[in-house]
Amino acid sequence: MTVLTTARLRLEPLSDIHFDGFHAMNADPEVMRYLSGQPETPEQTRAVIERVKGVWASTGYSWFAFMARDTGELVGAGCLQNLRREAQPLPDRDCPLELGWRLRREHWGKGYASEAAHALGDHAFDALEPDEVLAVCHPKNAGSAAVMKRIGMTPAGLQRWYGQDLMTYRISTEDWQARRAERQGVDAARLAAASSRLKLNAAV
Repeated sequence: MTVLTTARLRLEPLSDIHFDGFHAMNADPEVMRYLSGQPETPEQTRAVIERVKGVWASTGYSWFAFMARDTGELVGAGCLQNLRREAQPLPDRDCPLELGWRLRREHWGKGYASEAAHALGDHAFDALEPDEVLAVCHPKNAGSAAVMKRIGMTPAGLQRWYGQDLMTYRISTEDWQARRAERQGVDAARLAAASSRLKLNAAV
């Protein structure tokens, strides 16, 4: 199965070994405020993990656990999956691909969502080659919407997903790849600058 890495995170397929951290996150009413609207029970979390494992087996993509590379702690989770129009348990392969994320509350505001979303999007466009990828959120979820804008998505208005009217954002493969090149260019420039500083210090 797919494992992705970023500067601070290891994104690995969600499974039974992630239960404790995943449930701690999903049992937090603030985390679930704009998702299900209520905290999950342990039984519900186990059922989610079982469904995710099945989707991984059948499609090769689904939910990832976001693991901090320095501590091994689960800091969040996110998905690369097909959307669904109604509140059905399994993704609809006829619907567009979705990027999604949620973080444990103590890790809000650290940039993990954007970092993980970039990795998920890069993988989506490389491996699955969609024309576009979408992301959705509750109309009042300003934090999630801000991440969608930060990674280059543009608003497409309210659309029907998961049996609700949700704010929908999208980005085409062309726009994603252009922003990806820009991201990598910035990273390359930072590396070049750091290398120059090291050489200068060595010379001194």
